[in-house]
Amino acid sequence: MIPENHYCKLAESLPPMHVHSIYHDQQYGFPIDNDNELFGRLILEINQAGLSWSTILNKQENFRIAFQQFDIQKIAKYNEQDLQRLRNDPGIIRNVLKINAVIYNANRILAIQDSHTSFQQWLEAHIHLTLPEWVKLFKKHFKFTGPEIVNEFLMSTGYLPGAHHPNCKMYPKVLEAKPAWHCYSPLS
Repeated sequence: MIPENHYCKLAESLPPMHVHSIYHDQQYGFPIDNDNELFGRLILEINQAGLSWSTILNKQENFRIAFQQFDIQKIAKYNEQDLQRLRNDPGIIRNVLKINAVIYNANRILAIQDSHTSFQQWLEAHIHLTLPEWVKLFKKHFKFTGPEIVNEFLMSTGYLPGAHHPNCKMYPKVLEAKPAWHCYSPLS
């Protein structure tokens, strides 16, 4: 039985086309093998801080459009005109600190790509870390990445266990989708 407070329980209680059901069944906990999409998930997690995940899920396509398909190269070059455009976009969260963090983090990911070939490979190189170690690493490299943001980003992209309860219908599908480099026990 899935505990009442688990995300899987919420998702199973909603209609199939609800934003939470779609996210739960198609994205949450599944590995992402594209740096721009990984960065896009980080953008969404950063913007969720202080807000409901429903708000972010309902705006995720707006974020994708506003941040040019989460293109790291383009976002890293954003200038004052881009900042103004984002601050005036009612389709996204217009928090200046979050917008500035996204641009800063895009530049940090470019540096990571230079040293590790990709953001994905950088994440894979640290797969053995505990959550507190991940948080410390993210704080060293990125802005607006506190413990909850780091935890949710890593769980939602399959780098930490816990996205799906073992009794969830999606649990075996997520395990099947995980690449061989995942060395954690999914039940831990």
